[in-house]
Amino acid sequence: MEHQFAVGQIVALAPSRFQAAAPGDYEILRLMPASDVSTDSPRYRVKSVNERHERVVRESELKLSVEGSPREAQPEDRISLPAIEP
Repeated sequence: MEHQFAVGQIVALAPSRFQAAAPGDYEILRLMPASDVSTDSPRYRVKSVNERHERVVRESELKLSVEGSPREAQPEDRISLPAIEP
């Protein structure tokens, strides 16, 4: 599944009663690889300036912020996992 957002873009995290997240904007740090777990939404690693840690969130939890200026994505922004042989 194709990612809608690029590394460096500023996004807003949708509020959720199940997730205690800092208010405000988040920066896209990495595009996460497709998961073995069935999901219809690509995932991202994001960081808020109001938190010390990073989060992994689904694309469906994000929307483009008013300040959403993207930077040029680099090959090292993608994470690739080795294939597991049975």
